Amino acid sequence: MPEWSMIIFRSLGAVVILFVVTRILGKKQISELTFFEYIMGITLGELAGFLSTDIEAHYLYGIIAMTIWFAVPLLAEKYTMKSKWLRNLMEGKGTVMIRNGKILEDNLRKERYTGGELLEQLRSKGVFKVADVEFAMLETDGQLSVLLKKEQQPLTAASLGLKLKPEQEPQCVIMEGIVSDQALAAAHKTRGWLEQELKRIGAQAEEVFMGQVDSNGQLTVDLYNDSNSKPASTPPTSSSADAELLQALKRCAEELERMAGQAERMEAQIRMDDCSKRMKSIVADMSPLLKT
Repeated sequence: MPEWSMIIFRSLGAVVILFVVTRILGKKQISELTFFEYIMGITLGELAGFLSTDIEAHYLYGIIAMTIWFAVPLLAEKYTMKSKWLRNLMEGKGTVMIRNGKILEDNLRKERYTGGELLEQLRSKGVFKVADVEFAMLETDGQLSVLLKKEQQPLTAASLGLKLKPEQEPQCVIMEGIVSDQALAAAHKTRGWLEQELKRIGAQAEEVFMGQVDSNGQLTVDLYNDSNSKPASTPPTSSSADAELLQALKRCAEELERMAGQAERMEAQIRMDDCSKRMKSIVADMSPLLKT
C-alpha cells in the first residue's frame, strides 16, 4: 500500500476514534476543562497526530495508547463523583478572590493573578468597581464568579414582591419563508391568525426569514429585506399583558403603603405615604384603560 494512502487510512481512523472518545466523555470535555482533562486532551491530540503520520509505528500500539488515555479519565470521572477528596485532588477547589469588597491579595498571589487580570475578569462580568462586589471566586475552570452587594444588584420582580407567570418558550412559526403548523399549534395559534398578523404589518410569509410568537401572543418577524421599513413586530393581541401591568401597579401601591407604615423617621414616612397616594391615583386612572 502506498504511503499516502496509508496516511489517509490512519488519519481517518484517528478522527473516528477521537470523535467516539469525545462523545463518550461528554460535553464537559469541550467546555469546562480541569487540569487533568486539559492534559488528557492535549495528549489525545498528540497521539492522534502520531497515529496519523508515523507510518513506521504499529497502528495497533497507537490505538492501545489512545484507549488507555481514554479509559483513565473515564474511570477517574466515575470515582470523583463518589469521592469529594478525590474530586478536590483531581479538579482542585475554587479560590475566593474578593470578600465584602476587599481583595484578598494572598489568594491572588497563590493563583498567580495580577490586579489587572482581576479587573479584566470583573469587567467581563459587567462590574467596574471592586467595592460593589460582595463575593468573587475563581472557579476550577478559570472563570470568575461574582456576587454583587445587595444594594448593587438589579431590581427584580421578586424583590418587589411581584409574582409573574412563567415565560414560555418562543415558537418559531416561520423559518425561511416556510410556515410551521407544529409551532403554530404549540403557540395555540392558527394559520388564519398568522395571516391576519402578517397582513397587519404588510408582509407575506415568503418575505419573512424568521418569525416567532412569544408567550404573550406577540409575533416578531425578521424580513429577508433588512432595509424594509415595515414594523418588526405586532402588538400583543391578548389582554394578559394589560392585566399583569395593572396587577403590578397595584402591588407597587400596596408595597409603598406598607413601607410607609414601617418607616422609622417621620420624614421618610411622609414621603412614602405621598408616593403611595400617587401610585393609587395612577392605578385609578389606568384601570379603565387596562381593563378594556
